[in-house]
Amino acid sequence: MEIPSIHPEQERHSTLLKPSGYVNQLEAIASWFSMRQNQAMPEPLKPEVILFAADHGVATPANHGERTTDLVRKNAAEGSAIRRLCQQAGASLHIVDLGVADGLVDVDDIEHAKVRSNGAADISKQAAMDQMNYWECVGIGEEMAHRAIANGANLLVASSISCGDNIAIAAIVAELAGLPPRETLISSHDSDTCARELAAVEQALARARGTPSRDILREIGGLEFAAMAGFYRAAAAKGVPVLLDGYASVAAALGAIAWDVRIAGWLLASHVSDDNGHREALESLGLEPMMELQSSIGKGKVAALLLPVLQSAVTLRRGLTAIEA
Repeated sequence: MEIPSIHPEQERHSTLLKPSGYVNQLEAIASWFSMRQNQAMPEPLKPEVILFAADHGVATPANHGERTTDLVRKNAAEGSAIRRLCQQAGASLHIVDLGVADGLVDVDDIEHAKVRSNGAADISKQAAMDQMNYWECVGIGEEMAHRAIANGANLLVASSISCGDNIAIAAIVAELAGLPPRETLISSHDSDTCARELAAVEQALARARGTPSRDILREIGGLEFAAMAGFYRAAAAKGVPVLLDGYASVAAALGAIAWDVRIAGWLLASHVSDDNGHREALESLGLEPMMELQSSIGKGKVAALLLPVLQSAVTLRRGLTAIEA
């Protein structure tokens, strides 16, 4: 797959009338978009947010009794936080059910594209999915990116909704960023539960040992990770930037650059958290986060929160007056 080159900074930037030391980070963001659009003045951003939802078969404690289906329903609701944030940013929102174990057929505001009825398999015992399911998920992610771009989007966000992705994230980051599992596992549970989760991560990695990096999401990932990776690859191939969201989206991005490292050049990191492995995963991608949080939130919220900031950076660049010769 061909991925377009990133163009050098436009010379006109240096002729803009601006105060010394002018909001350096916003300036850098505007330049980042300018180079990827190959224009001296970046076009206004037209964002689109896609959330891929799926369950995981590997045993993990319930999220305070909440299920993935509950999270999907909450996020799909008219007054949900993610919908309000997207409305504020002028972004379209799509939620895709790839493999939520409980029925969601009565929810109208989501897209039904179920690949496996119960989500990914238990990765500590077997591959998360077979090759057919894997490439179907990748294809769904690519199709969602293509559709968004065809609708005029020039900035894309893909994140996930899942109550049980903790072990999969830890395994993916440990494998692809080369970290010990203990340094990638996020857990606020009791010590016995932490020990069980760590054992599951180690079992998954041992079982998948020798798997090529390009197939690692099939082995120790999940449906939503494969879809996000496909989404990122399709966006890069079309020359459209992507804003990463939480730790799960970063794990998926590691899987995407295992296909083609050039994909990383089209990724922008929204934030880094104190969660184990998050910072190291971003370093593996060669990305600098725009903000720091104590804990990674995910489900599109941090990325959506930052969309107006990115739009402001572009607006400021476009509003500066060129110095006449």
